[in-house]
Amino acid sequence: MNDPAGAFTLRIARAEDDAAIAAIIRTVMSSFGACGAGFAINDPEVDAISGAYRRPRAAYFAVEAAGRVVGGGGIAPLDGGPFRTCELRKMYFLPEARGLGVGARLLARCLTVARGYGYGACYLETLTGMDAAQKLYRRAGFKALPTALGATGHHGCDRYFLLEFP
Repeated sequence: MNDPAGAFTLRIARAEDDAAIAAIIRTVMSSFGACGAGFAINDPEVDAISGAYRRPRAAYFAVEAAGRVVGGGGIAPLDGGPFRTCELRKMYFLPEARGLGVGARLLARCLTVARGYGYGACYLETLTGMDAAQKLYRRAGFKALPTALGATGHHGCDRYFLLEFP
């Protein structure tokens, strides 16, 4: 059986990945019109992802294909939220990595790590138009919320999801 997602490697992001990951975040978010105030594209951590997630109860993964970073995503404590709730953060992929199952693999890895860190739930914010991502989240068991949780500062987002772990 052909496994396109198997051609992708998921690993902890390293300092040498920072520029590529920042470029991916900026490219993808801009393509969805998410580049103004209130969006994650403006977070200081975008330029230094690997260092920003080197803290307790956080992890960021780079997705690599043929030696090139083509996506990434991670988890960290939800700012201003309950101690046992993490946030799925900055999970974006270049077009060539979409629709191949790698997003589901990365999401599963993030959720496994979150459970291992003792989180009881995972929260995320997204926006109208990121339909494929929302479909992925729903398939993983995330439920839509009517309002935002925590204090992420991402007031430009208009879709909120939560997955409570069994």
